[in-house]
Amino acid sequence: MRYSFRPAALGDLETLADWQRRPHVARWWDSAPNFTEDELANPRVARWMVETEANAFAFMQDYDVHGWSQHHFDYLPQGSRGIDQFIGLPDMIGCGHGPRFIADRLNSLFNDGAPVIATDPHPDNARAIAAYKKSGFRVVGNPRPTQLGIILPMEAHRSPPVDARRVLN
Repeated sequence: MRYSFRPAALGDLETLADWQRRPHVARWWDSAPNFTEDELANPRVARWMVETEANAFAFMQDYDVHGWSQHHFDYLPQGSRGIDQFIGLPDMIGCGHGPRFIADRLNSLFNDGAPVIATDPHPDNARAIAAYKKSGFRVVGNPRPTQLGIILPMEAHRSPPVDARRVLN
C-alpha cells in the first residue's frame, strides 16, 4: 500500500476536529480542536494529512525538538525531529497502516537529514507503542511526567551507512 503525506490545510480543520472527537482519538489526544490557521503556518511543526488512494485517514506531525524552551527531547542532536500521529478513521485501525506510514515518514525525515526521530506516547497506549516499535523506534527510558503529561520516551536513529568492504570480508 502506498501512502502520501500532504500538508494539512484550512480545509482539513473540520475533518481533524471530527477525528479528535472520536473516542479512539480523544482518549490520547486533546479532544478540543486545537488546529488554527496560525498553527498550520508555524514553521516549527509540519502537519500532514496521511492518505491512501487520495483518501485522508490519518494525521501526522513532525516538529523541531529544539523549537521550544525545555522540551523533553532537547538533549537530542540538532536536526532531530519529534513525531505524533493518529488514525482518524476507526475502520483503518488494526490493519497495519500505522507502522507502515510511520516508517514511510521516518525514511523521509532521515533522507532529509534528521539524525534522530523521537516520539512520546502515553505509557498506557499499547497500540501506539507497538506501532512505533514495528516502525523502528525503541524505548529509551522509563515513563516520566512532562509539561504535556506522562510520556514513554522512544527514539529511532538513522542507521549508519553499510561499509561494503566490511560486508565482503
